[in-house]
Amino acid sequence: MKNSFKNLSFAELEAKREELNKKYMEFRFQSVIGHVDNPLQKRTLRRQIARLNTLIWQQKRTVKAE
Repeated sequence: MKNSFKNLSFAELEAKREELNKKYMEFRFQSVIGHVDNPLQKRTLRRQIARLNTLIWQQKRTVKAE
């Protein structure tokens, strides 16, 4: 799962980040209500979003360098 984002294009990375951000917000709302099946999913989603942010930043940096 960690390396599954490396072969995506820039637009796909941004779309995936938006999707995971929505999923994270829904998870946060569910955790406030108290209906969470797997509380460790919050950490996993945060880390996946951070990986995507890193890959997006790296691609932006390489485009600016060229």
